[in-house]
Amino acid sequence: MIFEKIRGIVADQLGIEEENITLETSFIEDLNADSLDLFQVIMELEDEFNVKVEDVEKIKTVGDAVKFVESVTK
Repeated sequence: MIFEKIRGIVADQLGIEEENITLETSFIEDLNADSLDLFQVIMELEDEFNVKVEDVEKIKTVGDAVKFVESVTK
């Protein structure tokens, strides 16, 4: 459930197909996201899940984002 929401956000923000996004997908290496792209994704995650991301550098993959959201929404 969380993965699907995050995958949808990433796809919308970066203009890519959801099918191309897995838990192992790296924002920078696989999706060629720059710092502004990553900032926009993080902002959307914060809005969608009502969380605050303090350490953006720890979120390198879609799986990292999922783990973060799961850890703060329990």
